[in-house]
This record gives sequence, C-alpha cells and structure tokens, in this order.
Amino acid sequence: MRKPVAGISTAFTLVEVLVVITIIGVLIALLLPAVQSAREAARRASCTNNLKQIGIAMHLYHDVFGCLPPGWTAKHPTTGQPYWLGQPGWAWGVAILPYLEQGAVADTLIHLDLPITDPANSDARRTVIATYRCLSDDADPTFVLEPGPMPAPDYITGYTATELAKSNYVGVFGTLTMLSVYGPGGTGMSDGTLAFQKAYSFAEITDGLSCTFLAGERRSGNYPSTWLGVLAGGAHAPGRVCATASTPPGSAAGEMFNFSSYHPNGTNFLAADGSVHMISETINQATYLALCTRATGEPIGGVP
Repeated sequence: MRKPVAGISTAFTLVEVLVVITIIGVLIALLLPAVQSAREAARRASCTNNLKQIGIAMHLYHDVFGCLPPGWTAKHPTTGQPYWLGQPGWAWGVAILPYLEQGAVADTLIHLDLPITDPANSDARRTVIATYRCLSDDADPTFVLEPGPMPAPDYITGYTATELAKSNYVGVFGTLTMLSVYGPGGTGMSDGTLAFQKAYSFAEITDGLSCTFLAGERRSGNYPSTWLGVLAGGAHAPGRVCATASTPPGSAAGEMFNFSSYHPNGTNFLAADGSVHMISETINQATYLALCTRATGEPIGGVP
C-alpha cells in the first residue's frame, strides 16, 4: 500500500470529485433508459400473457357451450324483451371467470339474476381481477361510473354514481357504432365478435380465426372500462365492455370508444385462434377494419 508522504495531502481535489460525479451521472443517464425499457418489456409480456389467458378461457367456454359468450345480456324490465340498455347487464368478462380460475368470484360474489347495481353485488363491483389489468396502466384499479347522458333507458330512475373495478381489455364490437346498431332504426346486428345478446360460434367467424380479433386493450385515462358489464343508466355504459374500431388503435380521435394502450409500440389484440398481436397506430385502416369483423370476406392474408 502507498504510504502518505509527510507534508503531502492525499485527499481528492475538487476537480477530481466533480469528474467522478460527472462520470456517475453519465452512467446513470445511460442506464435509466435500459432499465425503463426492461420494465416496459416485462409489463408488455404480462399484458400479452393476460390476453392469452383470456383467449384460453374463451376457447374453454366455447368447448362447453359451443359458442363464444355474448358481449353482454340484458332485458327491458317491463317487456322482458332483449334491450341493450337493460338489466342485469352482465358482460363476457363475467361469463369466462370460471375458466380464468376465478370460479370463487363467480360463485360467491356475483348474483347473475340481479342487476349489477343491486346491493347484493356490491362486493363484486369492487373486485379487481388481475388478469383483466395491464401493468402499464398504473392508475387506480377502480373508477366511478357517473349517470349517463342520452341515450338512456326511459325506465331507469334513481341511478347514482357507482364504483366499479376496472379492466384494460374490451371486446371487439366491430366497425359500426352501437347507436347505429341498437338505436332507433338500427339493424340490431354488429359485424364484430362480441355484441349484445349474440353468442357466435367459431364456425360463424368465416373470415378466419387467425384473422379476426376477439378483444383488445384500452387505457383507462379518459374512458375507463370494466369487466362487469353494462350498468343501465351509466354514462356510455355499453362502451365500457366492448369497443368499436372506428379509428386506428391508440389514436386520440377515437380513444373514447376505440382501443388504446400505454405501451409505446402499439396496442395488444387477442385473435380468435388464441394468438396475441401488437397493432401499431400506423396500421392500414382497411386492414384494421377487416381484422375487427367476423364475416365480411376481406382478404388480408393474416395479421400484420
């Protein structure tokens, strides 16, 4: 070891300290992006796995019932006829719970014969399902659904703001707006895979299972979604469980009713064959619309 020489200081000079601090700062600046990139890669992998689990659950449901679950189910309380803004309103996310190893939630917390807003379902409304949450979305796991503007059911009275568990995954309603399908003069028929009161079989997805999306991501920033279903009287309630492919995923113009994510490279989608694909905002619009329809016959040659 070097011994200090009498009369000579061995302390660091100010310049040396500043050089060391500068080097450390540069190294940290170089490492931070790599760390953040690794964390995002892990979050993206988790999100992909969530959608794969949802895809497996969809296939298991199809094996049991011979069809996919409806997007949501509801009836008018007076006429008893199917009504898209009716009750009880439970959605596809509830139907596949037993196949996501969430049978206990389905059996003990959810009362399917009662509306979602019924006090008996209060615990279910606040239950957060990890498989329905993307780790890149670090916002609060629940949100408050306010009373809705028009269109609203004329028989619904007394709806109040209700706390709901969030979901980052919504079903593919298709390319048509819900109001144009179910509103006055509507056709009653969407062109997607998860719609009101419709339970499509894989045989009815004639565009091909690998070329047709079942579900996709939605970030919760401005328009949070839920796995529970449609709350009659809630703001834009059907759009909380299914989405319309009106604009490319992630575009600001269509964020409210479309698909989006917090991933920097695009939005994850689940195809009917169980595969998961990340779709960029720059995808060709015609191709995107073709992927979000089940039986329109567009030749796209597979997911880009």
